[in-house]
Amino acid sequence: MAAPKKGRRQSAPGKPGRSLAFILIALVALTGGMFLSGNTTPRLGIDLAGGTSITLQAKNEPGQKNAINPTNMNTAVSIINNRVNGLGVSEAEVQTQGEDNIIVNIPKGTNEKQAREQVGTTAQLYFRPVLTVASGEPTPDPSASSSGKEKDKGDKSTDTPKATDKGDDKASSTPSATNSPSPQGRAVTDGLKADATPTPKASDKDGDKGAAKPTPTPSADPATAALQKKFTALDCTDKAQRGKVGDGIKPSEQTVACGKNNAGQWEKYVLGPAELNGKDVDDAKATINQQSGAWVVNMEFTGGGSKKFSKTTSKLSQQQPPMNQFAIVLDGEVASAPSVNTTLSANAEISGSFTQESAQDLANILSYGALPLTFHEQSVTTVSPALGGEQLHAGLIAGAIGLALVIIYLVVYYRGLSLIAIASLLVSAALTYTLMTLLGPAISFTLNLPAVCGAIVAIGITADSFIVFFERVRDEVREGRTLRPAVERAWPRARRTILVSDFVSFLAAAVLFIVTVGKVQGFAFTLGLTTLLDVVVVFFFTKPLMTLMARKKFFADGHKWSGLDPKRLGAKPPLRRTRRATAPSAGPVDPKEA
Repeated sequence: MAAPKKGRRQSAPGKPGRSLAFILIALVALTGGMFLSGNTTPRLGIDLAGGTSITLQAKNEPGQKNAINPTNMNTAVSIINNRVNGLGVSEAEVQTQGEDNIIVNIPKGTNEKQAREQVGTTAQLYFRPVLTVASGEPTPDPSASSSGKEKDKGDKSTDTPKATDKGDDKASSTPSATNSPSPQGRAVTDGLKADATPTPKASDKDGDKGAAKPTPTPSADPATAALQKKFTALDCTDKAQRGKVGDGIKPSEQTVACGKNNAGQWEKYVLGPAELNGKDVDDAKATINQQSGAWVVNMEFTGGGSKKFSKTTSKLSQQQPPMNQFAIVLDGEVASAPSVNTTLSANAEISGSFTQESAQDLANILSYGALPLTFHEQSVTTVSPALGGEQLHAGLIAGAIGLALVIIYLVVYYRGLSLIAIASLLVSAALTYTLMTLLGPAISFTLNLPAVCGAIVAIGITADSFIVFFERVRDEVREGRTLRPAVERAWPRARRTILVSDFVSFLAAAVLFIVTVGKVQGFAFTLGLTTLLDVVVVFFFTKPLMTLMARKKFFADGHKWSGLDPKRLGAKPPLRRTRRATAPSAGPVDPKEA
C-alpha cells in the first residue's frame, strides 16, 4: 500500500487555484499602485520623448598645457553626471566624444531647465573675497569720486544704499536666529554651532553699524585703474558682457563678476584673488535648520580647505560690509555672497531666505562644481518629440508583428494549448507594463528605444518557455499516459530546462548592464526584468492553468483541436496495456486431442 501513496504524491497537481490567486492579487496590486501614483505611462527617454542635447568643448585654463587628457575628461564626465542627476533628472546621459567634447543629453520633463542651467556652468569653483559691490548697470559718471565731498555725497546718494542693501542682504542670518532688518539676507556661520544666538546677534548689530558707514568704492579698493574702468563700464544686465567678464582671468588675480541678489536683480562685484577652490569643499547639503525651520546649506571642507577657510574668514570677519563677504564664483558668475562675522573652519552653514530649490542649487554647485577643465557650449540641439514618436511607433509595430507571428505559430501548431500561451503572454505583458511605469518615479527608469527592443526580445524568451513545457507534456502523452499525470510528470523536466535557459539570459543581461553605459543599459535592464517575469509567469500562472485545463474534458479526452490528440501525436492505443493470462501447462498434449 505504501508504493501507490508515494506515486500519488509525485504526480499530485497541488493547489493551482492558490497560485493563480497569488498572481491575480499581485497584478491588481501593481495596477492599483500605478493609478494611485498618478503615473499611468512609463517615463520616456530623450530618443522617444524629446529633450536637449548639449555639446561642451573643453578649453585649457590660462597658463595650462596638455590639461585636456582622458583622465581629466573622465573626471569631468563623472562630475557633470553627478550634478545633473543630483537634480533628479531621469536618464540624463553624459559621455565623451572625441578628445575634447562632452555630450550631455537631458530628456524633456522633470527639472530639464534647471539641469540645462547647471550644465552650462562648468568652470572651476572659486571662493573670492568681495571688495566692492554695486548695482549691475554701468556707472554713469566714474569721475564722481575725484573729490572728497563729491565722493561722500556719491556714497550717500548712490553707492551706499546699493552696497548697504547688498551688505544687509548678505550680513543677515536666518530670520528666526537673528534680528536682521532684511528678510532676504544670507550669512555664513559655524555649522557645528548654528543654533547659538550670541554670534548672529552680534553680527546683526555689526552689520547695522557697518551699513551706516561709507562703503568703499572702486577707487578706494586696491584695484588697478584698468580694473576700475572695467568695473565702471560693466553692465551685468547684458548677457554678452556677463559671458566674457571672467575670460583670461587667473585665480591669483583680482577680477570683476556679476551675480543676482535674492530679489533677482543683477549686481556687479570687484573680487579679490581666489582664497579657495571647489576641490577644497568635501561636501555640501541643503537641509532645514531645526531651530528656524528655514532652508540652509551646510558645507564641509577638506583638511587643507579647513585651514584656508579659517584663515580667510578670520580676515573677513574683521571687515565692514560688503568687505566681510566672500563670493562663491562659478564660471565667472557669483552664485552666492554670504557675509562672515566670525572665524570658521571645517564646517559652515549658509543661511538666509533660501527656498528648497535655491538651497539645493547652491549645494549642488558646491558639491560638484570643481571641474579640472573649463568648458564652453559648442552647440545646443533640441530633439523633437515627433521624431521620437515616429521611432516609438515603428518599434511598437515591430513588436506587434513579432507577437502576431508567435501567436499564429502557437495556434497552428498547438491549437487549444495556444489559449494557455496567449493568456500567459498577456499576463506577462501586464506585469511588465505596470512595473516599468512604477519604476519610473521609484528609480528613474526611462523607456528608450533599446529598452523597447529588450521587451520585444522578451516575447521570444517567454514563448520559448511555453514551448518547452508543452513539448514535455506531449512526450508524456506519446508514451501512453493520460493528460493529468502527463502534466505532472512533464513539469519537473520542463522546469529545469526553463530555469537554466532563463538563468543564462539573465546572466547575459546582468553582464551587459554592468559593462555598458547609456542607452544599452536600458536594453539590458529590460531584458533582465522580463526574464525574471518569465519565471514568475511560468511558475505561478502557466503551470497552474495547465493543471486546471487538464481536468477539462476538451483537453483530457484529447480533442483534435486541443493540441493533445493522441492519434495526431503518434500515441498508439490502448494507452495502458495489460498482460493476457495464460493457462498453466499440465504436461504434454496429445496430438490427437490437439
